[in-house]
Amino acid sequence: MNFFACSLGGCRDAVIESASAVLGQFGGPASATVIGRNEKFDVLNAVFLNAASANVFDFDDTHARTIIHPTAPVAPPLLAHAEGTRISGEKLLLALVLGVETECRIGNAISPGHYRRGWHITSTCGVFGAAAAAGKALNLSEQHMNWALGNASAQAGGLLETLGTMGKSISVGNAARNGLVAAMFAQQGVFGPEAPLEGTYGFLRVTGDNPDFSCITRALGDSWEIALNTYKPYPCGIVLMPVVEACLTLVRTEAPAAAEVKRIEITAHPLLRERTDRVHPLSGREAQVSAQHAVAVTLTRGRAGLAEFSDACAVHPTLSALRESVVFNDEPSSPVESAAVTVHLRDGRTLTHRIDHAHGSVNRPLSDGDLEQKLKDLIDYGGSKCKAQPLVDAIWALDSVNDAGAIMRLAAGR
Repeated sequence: MNFFACSLGGCRDAVIESASAVLGQFGGPASATVIGRNEKFDVLNAVFLNAASANVFDFDDTHARTIIHPTAPVAPPLLAHAEGTRISGEKLLLALVLGVETECRIGNAISPGHYRRGWHITSTCGVFGAAAAAGKALNLSEQHMNWALGNASAQAGGLLETLGTMGKSISVGNAARNGLVAAMFAQQGVFGPEAPLEGTYGFLRVTGDNPDFSCITRALGDSWEIALNTYKPYPCGIVLMPVVEACLTLVRTEAPAAAEVKRIEITAHPLLRERTDRVHPLSGREAQVSAQHAVAVTLTRGRAGLAEFSDACAVHPTLSALRESVVFNDEPSSPVESAAVTVHLRDGRTLTHRIDHAHGSVNRPLSDGDLEQKLKDLIDYGGSKCKAQPLVDAIWALDSVNDAGAIMRLAAGR
């Protein structure tokens, strides 16, 4: 539900428009649906576009331990495969769960050092998840699945330096497309290294600091990383969820006027400052990872939807002064999902609100109804003219259908 919501919201973003114009010049038969759009593409390019659109607004699901966005790389290869080869919804969902488990366990083994070194973990680990999921759907043998992971290791890439730019979408799209290619290569006998993860120059040792190999197999089949997946109520970085919620609460209970504000203090884990200290974002993408913007726009407008993190809103002159008033107070002992916002007013008053567990976190997950409404809202925002209720009903029934690919007809643009 969350994947289709995010893809339908981002399906006509500028980067998707540009990417579709480029990719449309190449490829094979146009047989695969691009979510939210009325044109079809060849399988590999459709997979790229659907992964990129799901992640473009940073509104997609987030694995709490690693900050991986698991579904964007894994779902598109499965859905494209299901359009061409009939598989049941149960089998598709099993492959999805196994793909998510693969990428998140790999992420656990190299976190937090991998991210700190500047790797975009959704892309680097996502290609393994996509390969494992596609391999399951293709019924690969144990040997061929290992080759698929080896082929994926040859294509793992993505840098944090791209965050806030259109370039981020390239590595996410590549993770999904390359993962499918890795599995298809293996199916045809293209073999990779026998130890693509733990080998001397394998993925874990090369991209991690002292990787914990036990994370790959510990409690495998008993403990599931997808249970730690979270779904965002606001379209910005996961570390900003408690900040936005605190600001919305202050607006609702105290209604401070922007002109009255002298200083705004955010008390949170240092990761918040490290990842979101951007005083003056120049685009919606930068606004999505700017604490200063999130605070200013939420306190000013009392909302935190896609319009508040758009290109136009990012450069709106009325927000500049309020963004400059934001300061950080690092609290290393604080959980990442918590934060306190303190507004110091010019008349000497102080307004504070703390969120211990942000809405959308593991401890306070979005409800099924929340996710349905998110999908409906993002269909409206994305302009696909897709009919919401038939798609909602099909998603909830996916585990019981014999033709999982049929759902893509409901997600196409009109």
